[in-house]
Amino acid sequence: MSYRRIATEEAFAPPELLQLYRGLLRDGEGDKGFQSLWGFYLGSAAERPRAVVRKLADLGAERIADMDAAGIDHQVLALTAPGTNVLDPATARSVAALANDVAAQAVRDHPDRFTALAAVAWQDPDAAVAELERAVRRLGMCGVVANSHVQGDYLDDPRFWPVLEAAELLDVPVYLHPNTPNDRMVDPLYEAGLDGAIYGFAVETGMHLLRIINAGVFDRFPRLKLVVGHLGEALPFWLPRIDHFHAAQVASGRYPAMKALQLRPSEYLRRNVWYTTSGMAWQPGIMFVRDVVGADRVLYAMDYPYQYVPDEVRHQDQLPLDAGEKREFFEGIAIRLFHLTV
Repeated sequence: MSYRRIATEEAFAPPELLQLYRGLLRDGEGDKGFQSLWGFYLGSAAERPRAVVRKLADLGAERIADMDAAGIDHQVLALTAPGTNVLDPATARSVAALANDVAAQAVRDHPDRFTALAAVAWQDPDAAVAELERAVRRLGMCGVVANSHVQGDYLDDPRFWPVLEAAELLDVPVYLHPNTPNDRMVDPLYEAGLDGAIYGFAVETGMHLLRIINAGVFDRFPRLKLVVGHLGEALPFWLPRIDHFHAAQVASGRYPAMKALQLRPSEYLRRNVWYTTSGMAWQPGIMFVRDVVGADRVLYAMDYPYQYVPDEVRHQDQLPLDAGEKREFFEGIAIRLFHLTV
């Protein structure tokens, strides 16, 4: 190929984190979404969830063999959802540091195959800033993963803004990864079996991104880079409607939280946000999102190991793009966005 395939939303989990999750499940802790998602992956005897759990903990031979089988040259690793977000602050701090050390060792062992996003304890913003700085400056990490809501709280809350400010100053992106909906919104999804990747993730994460925009985060941090997977959790398909009703609601004063912004919401979605194709190897959708947010904002991801379908790589190799456009989609945008040296 005339390009390398860099996959940019690829999950891992140290065995120590999975063991903590087992303890939370045993003790009935965590919200309903966590109990649903991880109760399945850690409790099911079916082949797929068992394989996912095994592959999450592997940063060596099996993962690299899977990459080779699919034609993936490089993965950007990120701590799987919900990461540290379901833990108490002290445990979250410890697990974030552990996860970063584990990922950094994998990068040292296989520098041509892996780079990594930092994990932080969002519950403790001061500690999160310090860990992000350590991860980027000392461990060479290329961004930070935000596994969406932190026990029901979202990044539009100013208490989290020091971490966003640090990411802006370090010039590394924040990857906003889905979490299961919190207990205030999960019930109608859960009772229909829709709380996970089939739809609940998109509902929860798309809403989270709109909350960030609506709160003026990108006015305060105009150089902040945010990455979202699954082709933007459907938001690119809603751009005119979002703009129209944001303007109408600001004008009417209907909601105290709805304030005037410097730009239209769609402009932030084009200026500050990048979109990966994780789990969405669908040519019409990819081409549409490229058209409405800009081809320089859409880049490749697989969503390993949750949606490891090697044939999806072929579908994206066959996108109706010329050689230069494919090189940008699979490689160039990722190199610039994450400051990769591969």
